[in-house]
Amino acid sequence: MAFLKYSLIRLALFAPLFVLFMFLKLGAVLSVICAALIAFAVSYLFFQKQRDAAAAAIHGRLSGKAKPLRSESEVADAEAEDSLLDANPDITIRNSGPKASETKAPEA
Repeated sequence: MAFLKYSLIRLALFAPLFVLFMFLKLGAVLSVICAALIAFAVSYLFFQKQRDAAAAAIHGRLSGKAKPLRSESEVADAEAEDSLLDANPDITIRNSGPKASETKAPEA
């Protein structure tokens, strides 16, 4: 959440600056560069607390200490499906297509 908050702050700084520079007819590329540099400088100088919180959130997610995105039962289900697929290589799984009630029974 901290990363999203900091990103929104930077976007809120960038957008009006970009519009201002476009209004001043600097051109699209130069407007982007100037707005990005000024937004970076302002956020770097005045939003250190939010920047540090965002960095800590990213570090926590990438460090391996974050809670897993799947629960233990979801991981167990996925492992069971994988083992069944490994044991039966002729079975394929389709994520799209007709629903189970619409499929035809296999012919003998």
